[in-house]
Amino acid sequence: MSSNDTPHTDHRDEKPQFVLPLVVRIERDAPPSRTDALETAARAVLEILTDDRSAGEGPWAQAITDWEDTRIRKVVRRARGAEWRRAAALPGLTVTGAEAEVRVFPPVPLDGWPKELARLQVSGTDLDDPAAPGPVPDGAVTLWVNPELTMTAGKAMAQAGHGAQLLWWAMDDPDRKAWREAGFPLAVRTASPGHWAALTASHLPVVRDAGFTEIAPGPTIVSEGSARFAAHLRLNRP
Repeated sequence: MSSNDTPHTDHRDEKPQFVLPLVVRIERDAPPSRTDALETAARAVLEILTDDRSAGEGPWAQAITDWEDTRIRKVVRRARGAEWRRAAALPGLTVTGAEAEVRVFPPVPLDGWPKELARLQVSGTDLDDPAAPGPVPDGAVTLWVNPELTMTAGKAMAQAGHGAQLLWWAMDDPDRKAWREAGFPLAVRTASPGHWAALTASHLPVVRDAGFTEIAPGPTIVSEGSARFAAHLRLNRP
């Protein structure tokens, strides 16, 4: 499932388009819980953004730059067994949660996926939470999900990843350093309707999906930093 940052046409559409691939491992007999998959995907995006290979003269740096210069697309596919092993052999990072495993790869052209990833299914990422998620851990930032939306886990994973990325962009350098050194503690939770209204009226980073898949255009995630980070986040990108 994909995530796009705005439904409006702008200069970014004139450039070659790239996508950040993520693959979630879903074995038939041991699927991860939904919330754990969402949180793991969000951390996977942060891990590749901050990896040394994505900076300077690193081998992934140009791909990251090209991707960030266009619409920020993310696509989540699923794999199991031999499919997962083939995907894991490609350059990328595997991030693990309590149960979930998500592998994130350097951005690729929108129509230039490696064959090992292109053959993987986008559908079939309907995951559940056996029990309601607990309270947000102390020191974790929170990615609040729009309570009015129904999304597959794959779509929601892409949205959570984008929410984490917007929050990273909004932080100043000391907060980024603290968050990274702490291991990117975060939680994904569905907001209550009243809380969602307050969140979208705030100055916090808001993910606005383009509406190309599953849902209509509009806000999907609001990213809220914890008290240990900046109290007043400013979105540093248009």
